[in-house]
Amino acid sequence: MAHSLTHASATATNVPVAARLPFLALGIVCLLTGLAGGLGRLGIALPSLRPGLVAFHGPLMVAGFLGTLVSLERAVALGRPWAFAAPLAAGAGALGLAFAPGPLPALVLTLAGVVLLANLLTLQRVQASWAGATIAAGAACWTLGNALLAAGFAIPALLPWWIAFLALTIAGERLELARYLSPSRADRASFAAACAAVIAGAALALVDAAAGARLLGAGLAALALWLVLRDMARRSIRREGLTRFSGVCLLSGYVWLGVAGALGLVAGALSAGPLYDAWLHAFFLGFVMAMIFGHAPIIFPTLLARPIPFRSGFYAHLALLHASLAVRVAGDLLGLPEAVRWGGVGNVLAILLFFASTLASLLRAQRARARA
Repeated sequence: MAHSLTHASATATNVPVAARLPFLALGIVCLLTGLAGGLGRLGIALPSLRPGLVAFHGPLMVAGFLGTLVSLERAVALGRPWAFAAPLAAGAGALGLAFAPGPLPALVLTLAGVVLLANLLTLQRVQASWAGATIAAGAACWTLGNALLAAGFAIPALLPWWIAFLALTIAGERLELARYLSPSRADRASFAAACAAVIAGAALALVDAAAGARLLGAGLAALALWLVLRDMARRSIRREGLTRFSGVCLLSGYVWLGVAGALGLVAGALSAGPLYDAWLHAFFLGFVMAMIFGHAPIIFPTLLARPIPFRSGFYAHLALLHASLAVRVAGDLLGLPEAVRWGGVGNVLAILLFFASTLASLLRAQRARARA
């Protein structure tokens, strides 16, 4: 989720850094409250943990943190003040669900999707591309999922749309980079077919949950295979430093995307239980969070206008994420609740370590700059 920022429009540089920070802070608040709710769902008692944080752990993480981050990235790329309504509405809507449940927060989240979609369509008018169209389709999926939430649908019923949002957003960005490898017409056709299966699966799930989940799973598995075979990460991993680290993050994330697709194919419709836990976290943690780990040294410096030098210690939070997620998913599949719990704790620690490592690198660079 970084390519649009590295190729942002000229107007993006006119957006003051100070104006971006509150939106980034809002997303981080959603993340921290979502992590607290996740620990509560694992049965770990935290002092003064509100029930809303546990009940809306998913929306806080997906719509709040990830939705705010994606929307902020795009708002900075476009550089127009109205575009920043999307990250504001995403963060505020998710927190509203947790602290003041009702129809209004879900309507605010729907507004976030509408503004993000308008942002992306504006960018498409400036420079149309298949990658941009894919990303815009992802935003449309997010908007529809949020609208379903506002209409009173249960979260498991709309999760396929949120999965489609992030799958298409990330796949679209990787397609944009894959153009440097000159993909063939057959490559583009197979990519389009995988994306179409993801969208069709989410739509079908509204009328036939089992068939929709399996079609969605097939689409995710096909996207994972396409990305493994066609993504620039296969070349990046042969280099050094940040380039190799990003490649490792991406390729390992694609493995988890394939696992999520396989679980969807096998399990069909789920709304609770171990397989549901394994399916969702393979996608949202194994795939999406690995993408964030790999792109953070590019995203955050662009948002903050401050360098975040790569350090080999970044491999620690990546390794902890994958190891703890493997324990969690194995616990789900083998019926070992303690493994699920400790794997979940490891997931939280990996994300916190990621932020601590990123902040430490930022501060170290600041100190070196001050001494120079």
